[in-house]
Amino acid sequence: CREPKSFLCRLCCQDGPELGSDKDETGAYLIDRDPTYFGPILNYLRHGKLIINKELAEEGVLEEAEFYNIASLVRLVKERIRDNENRTSQGPVKHVYRVLQCQEEELTQMVSTMSDGWKFEQLISIGSSYNYGNEDQAEFLCVVSRELNNSTNGIVKEPSEKAKILQERGSRM
Repeated sequence: CREPKSFLCRLCCQDGPELGSDKDETGAYLIDRDPTYFGPILNYLRHGKLIINKELAEEGVLEEAEFYNIASLVRLVKERIRDNENRTSQGPVKHVYRVLQCQEEELTQMVSTMSDGWKFEQLISIGSSYNYGNEDQAEFLCVVSRELNNSTNGIVKEPSEKAKILQERGSRM
């Protein structure tokens, strides 16, 4: 009864026989719909989250949400379908990778300054070829990536200052 105007609420929760529906000998209602798509509907009504298995077509869940008149779920499924269409129309996601060389003492600072979409991918130790004072300093290659998306509606975005610092460090190699 989470959705008061829904078919299920009107069927089960309201006084009087507003909707006529067949019942079996145990009193269970017979609803002639595809049970494959009922799971996401029921789970949404239970806890308010839309969870759709990868094997299910979102359009099928939308059809059932419309049949059961669950307005909030209809909006949610339509949003998800629209988001998926936008994602696939943009084509495959491409990445830019940078390999940054740094000493052990610089590692924390370098990783903490990553932002603007840069993501840490891999850290490769390349030994301790430098000796500072009496201590050997380990040296690393740090692989970072970022989605390649420098234009929005044809407008090229300038990288931020932090991105420029990362690019500069990567070009020192």
